[in-house]
Amino acid sequence: MMDATLRRAALCASLAAGVALLPAAARAHDAGDNVHTIMQQAVPEASGKLAVVATVDYAPGQASEAHRHLGSVFAVVSKGEVLSQVNGGPLHRYRAGEGWYEAPGSRHQESRNASATSPRSSSCSGWPANTRR
Repeated sequence: MMDATLRRAALCASLAAGVALLPAAARAHDAGDNVHTIMQQAVPEASGKLAVVATVDYAPGQASEAHRHLGSVFAVVSKGEVLSQVNGGPLHRYRAGEGWYEAPGSRHQESRNASATSPRSSSCSGWPANTRR
């Protein structure tokens, strides 16, 4: 019984530490956004940088608060349609298989599921975080 309790405590501490080190790409979204980090990897040719691949899943009609990603973001819609606006530019509708780029420091003013009935997800990757704090 004690071994299981210690293992659970160690796992919770590890997860808490991992969340604290999550790259800015994942942390830029609200707590209510369904962001899942799929992988993160040090980038050998960019010392101190971390590449991240994550999915963001929105419920029907759900939107993110305006936010910034500190590094480059490459987004691809994998299902459904997304409405996205970056740096005061026009609002774009992206469909499954389409994507966009956000330069470092861009303000993502709008990001939402274009449908009031269908869920969607988009995949994002970039190297927005330093590996050292």
